[in-house]
Amino acid sequence: GLVHGAIDNASVIVRPDGTPLYNFASVVDDAEMQISHVVRAEEHLPNTPKQQLIWQALGHEPPVWAHVPVLVNEARKKLSKRRDKVALEMYRDEGYLADAMKNYLMLLGWNPPGDAEIVPWSLIELSFKLEDVNSSPAFFDVRKLRAFNADYIRKLSVEDFTEACRPWLTGAKAPWSTERFDPLAWERMAPLVQTRVEVLGDVPGMVDFLFDEPVRDDASWTKAMAAPAPALLDDVIDTFEALEPWLADALKAELELIGTKHGLKLGKAQAPVRVAVTGRSVGPPLFEALEVLGREATVRRLRAAREQL
Repeated sequence: GLVHGAIDNASVIVRPDGTPLYNFASVVDDAEMQISHVVRAEEHLPNTPKQQLIWQALGHEPPVWAHVPVLVNEARKKLSKRRDKVALEMYRDEGYLADAMKNYLMLLGWNPPGDAEIVPWSLIELSFKLEDVNSSPAFFDVRKLRAFNADYIRKLSVEDFTEACRPWLTGAKAPWSTERFDPLAWERMAPLVQTRVEVLGDVPGMVDFLFDEPVRDDASWTKAMAAPAPALLDDVIDTFEALEPWLADALKAELELIGTKHGLKLGKAQAPVRVAVTGRSVGPPLFEALEVLGREATVRRLRAAREQL
């Protein structure tokens, strides 16, 4: 009676063996949970008339239906779990913050009042209305999400940022052995790293030279170690061995003088020192990093680089 009286014969809701199909099962489930609003992707629109009739046939007041646009990737194709990264856990494990992700997801098909896109959840709660959701597909832009996340990272207190990074520094995600991690060194570097990363997963690559021997990037080495790098490193080693006090400002002043002697501005003079000590041409501020690393490790790595040249 339900199948033939409520909907036409073409809309099967139960298999011959009595197993319910989606349209029937979902209505029973929603009715049992007293669902008042159903918000789902626009691809479910064809199901709505059938489910509306089933709600009525079961003697329930149908919910409010709302259909939102699908998300598309860079190729403007609908996001697929087989092809695209769609699981929230994957973004969490890369170091995206929950607040940044929530803020970005809310902008896919909806805009808060005003020009700002990065807005607190409290404002989103107050201003969001289903009627304001756009009908066109929304582009899930990972680069924009990274920019959002970077902004949220910079808004954290240093203490909260330091703690949020801990799984990447001391747990299974850390690229060095746990006993090599120095929490005091990390606390000194954290404010410098916080302004330079977009996701928490970037943090180990910014500070690995503090807790392990650097892994050399060959392209950076080739570029940085061209002449006059050998002669410059000789002077840097001699100066840094005797430098007092071992502080960032003093290190910077001395390298600036050495660079001038070799016809290099400070930016160029830093390159061979940075690559020798950290293995890469990019990273946190060099002189603060050298101060934290200490004289012994700094000079030892500079000597090793010079010997390779």
